[in-house]
Amino acid sequence: MSKKPVTWIVTINYRTADLVAESLRALAPQKEALGGGQVVIVDNDSGDESVEKISSKIQSENWSSWAGVVPMNRNGGFAFGNNVGFSQAFLSQNHVDYLLLLNPDCVARPGAIEKLVAFMNAHPNVGIAGSRLENQAGGIECSAHRFHSPISELLEGARLGLLSRYLSTFEVTPPLRDEAHPCDWVSGSSMIIRRKVIEDIGMMDEGFFLYFEEVDFFQRASKVGWQTWYVPESTVMHIEGASTGIKSTKRRPGYWYNSRRRYFVKHYGVSGLLLADILLSIGRLSFSIRRFLRLGATGKQLDPKWFMFDLLWSDFRALITGGVWRL
Repeated sequence: MSKKPVTWIVTINYRTADLVAESLRALAPQKEALGGGQVVIVDNDSGDESVEKISSKIQSENWSSWAGVVPMNRNGGFAFGNNVGFSQAFLSQNHVDYLLLLNPDCVARPGAIEKLVAFMNAHPNVGIAGSRLENQAGGIECSAHRFHSPISELLEGARLGLLSRYLSTFEVTPPLRDEAHPCDWVSGSSMIIRRKVIEDIGMMDEGFFLYFEEVDFFQRASKVGWQTWYVPESTVMHIEGASTGIKSTKRRPGYWYNSRRRYFVKHYGVSGLLLADILLSIGRLSFSIRRFLRLGATGKQLDPKWFMFDLLWSDFRALITGGVWRL
């Protein structure tokens, strides 16, 4: 019988100890799928007794043979935490074949880990694969996406069905599909990475504090020839935004705008960022006019407060201070 590949799971915790405990509980029956790998929970300096709570739960449930906590003395962000987890895996005594990123607000359904590993074993040209995400109501969240681009920003701003159909190849989130298929990127909530990908392109860019770091990672992997696939046979329940609160319509934190700017400058240049901002502004202006004239732009306003002002001011300030050129 062939030896199972070794898979390490990396979970980043920031004040979500209860969610981590539920995630670990769902992983316990699937630990054999790790092939001797571990689940490492990197605590990004939560400062709320998360480390003690998670460690206590691991001990009381007898999970210590396959799960552990790594406390950090600063919160360096999502990429930083995942890189700590990668390093822990690579420094272990076991050879590591795969790294699986699993958000603390994700509960792996039975067989989810095994099915991702099996898919990667059967498809050696695939560098990264992602699970299907269910929400708490039982609905399916689209987790297979296309890369963000200046044109996709126009579509996001305009929210006009006719325009989106005409430029459908630029739509970041296309319609759901039930079968496994290639895509540009998958949700970082549950994604498995072949070790060779990290050897080829390096670890995650810690210049991103939170958001867009996984899209940047997928872009870099794509540029050296690695495929990304969506694998709906692997399913996780995702309490979307529970660990970050990003789905709130409250004013969005500055790091989101910084991450978006970093992503566009890295992959499209400063001119690409400016074009993205212009097209987003045009799209949003058209949406506002249609909404005012009651020409179909109806429905609940989902934007965070001060969204366009914060985005444009953040990019303008980075432009005039020279920060936009300093990645």
